[in-house]
Amino acid sequence: MSSITRIFNKYLVPALNALNDNVYLSAIRAGMVSVVPLTIIGGLFMILSYLPFAGWEAWVAPHLQLLQVPVTATFGLLAVFVCFAIGYDLGKQLKQEAIVSAFIATLIFLMISINLKDLTLSMDSLGSKGLFTAILIAIISVRVQKFFTDKNLVIKMPENVPAVVYESFLSLIPMFFLVLAFWVIRFVLGVDINDLMQTAFKPLVFALNTLPGILVYAFLVTILWSVGINGDNAMDAIVAPIFLQYLAANVTATTQGLPLPYVTANGFFTTFVNVGGTGATIALALIMLNSKEPGFRKISRISLPTQIFQINEPIFFGFPIVLNPIFMIPYVLNALILTASSYLLIHWNIIHKPFVNVPWTTPPIIGHYLVTGGDWRAAVWGALSILIAMAVYYPFAKAAERQRLKAEGIVVSASF
Repeated sequence: MSSITRIFNKYLVPALNALNDNVYLSAIRAGMVSVVPLTIIGGLFMILSYLPFAGWEAWVAPHLQLLQVPVTATFGLLAVFVCFAIGYDLGKQLKQEAIVSAFIATLIFLMISINLKDLTLSMDSLGSKGLFTAILIAIISVRVQKFFTDKNLVIKMPENVPAVVYESFLSLIPMFFLVLAFWVIRFVLGVDINDLMQTAFKPLVFALNTLPGILVYAFLVTILWSVGINGDNAMDAIVAPIFLQYLAANVTATTQGLPLPYVTANGFFTTFVNVGGTGATIALALIMLNSKEPGFRKISRISLPTQIFQINEPIFFGFPIVLNPIFMIPYVLNALILTASSYLLIHWNIIHKPFVNVPWTTPPIIGHYLVTGGDWRAAVWGALSILIAMAVYYPFAKAAERQRLKAEGIVVSASF
């Protein structure tokens, strides 16, 4: 195991850390995180529209269209907000005027979202279906802005001119170039950029809503965590737009009274798999609350309050789980078991599909109930998930406890 650890540390960890710190992936992550409050607000109105109480549907029916306005304003314009946020963050990281970068990116995205036939905005492109296009446009726009700035191909005003005016003229040439270039691509050559992006990512979009695909994702997230890399953050830049797209599609289906199409919509993994933190480590804390080993007992008691809110770093690095074979095995195994079982329960319509976005810090069981729009069966499954995770961790936890106690006993006897 030590040789495997050395290989991980020497070759894999530096490469993954470099990927994790990549400026473009960092900007994408920041952009996706920034729209979470919007989806939560939209989700609150979704809950209000479809409360699981007898007679609520009839009572709310006259007001339903009005209640959907905030849903449309959030989920219906997701790509616009994402484009602006990524443009802003990437502009800041590349030492550009961030608000100008965001403005240029959003301008180009809105322009290419105009229908070629009637020259009206395509609302579909502004929502979740345009997320990949929004990401691409934000990156290209800011990179072009950076290129023109570095090459000094900009209009510079006198230094005594107000900063707002100075920055506006500084962005004029790169903005004109981008408008002209994308105008030619979209309206002269007739290239549908959004359709091309949807086609390019279609295999990945399809795969992550399948059981094999989401199991591979669960394995990658937990194995990265197991070697000390934040697996959720490392994968977020790739999967967050897809899970968010699933959630928006489920929201649309709900408002139209249609069957929800996606099992693994945003909230599936953070709620059904990361029960009390990635790897369902709340179960490990519960097992070790009264451990015979003082260190394990203390860490469990310190970490349990944070794990109720899905934060598990104290136990993860305190036991530790990272690069520890005894805990790595059940850590990864729990993620795979909860992923597969939750997926199948939802796929078989025993539990409702996720269609409400809740903060990832929402406690287990409550999160299960809310993310499914008030399905009590999901809450019951949340409680059972913790018990299942405890059963998986138990033999490994006791083995680690015996190992630690034995080592301590050797140290004590040696001191006499």
